[in-house]
Formats: sequence, structure tokens, C-alpha cells
Amino acid sequence: MAKALLGYVGGSDPRVLSEMRRLQQRVQDLESELIRMQAENDALTAAAHRGDSLLDSIDIDVSKAEPALA
Repeated sequence: MAKALLGYVGGSDPRVLSEMRRLQQRVQDLESELIRMQAENDALTAAAHRGDSLLDSIDIDVSKAEPALA
């Protein structure tokens, strides 16, 4: 009876199996993305604690900059 309630009557439905595989792959993709973003966040946090600034890495000569409105 439990199998009937879960929809297993007559064997596995290929559509359900396909959807389950798709969802498992999506979960794996999201887990990979989460790990990548956590590593990126850790690197940015470490850079912030070191006092690094994104602006320090940009080499702009202000005297040669054109005015926004002339």
C-alpha cells in the first residue's frame, strides 16, 4: 500500500526518473556554485582585512582625465 501511495504502481515512470536525475544534477550544480562563491567571498574578506583596495589597483592619472561635463 505504501508503494501505491508513493506512485510506484506498475514500475518506475521514466518521466519521474528523468526529472529526478535533472533535479539531482541541478543540486550538484548549485552546490558547486556555492563552494565557488564561498571561496570567492573568503578571498575578498581576506583582502579587505589586509587593507587591499580595488581602487589602489587602478592606475588613473587624474590630471589627464577629461571632465564629465565640458
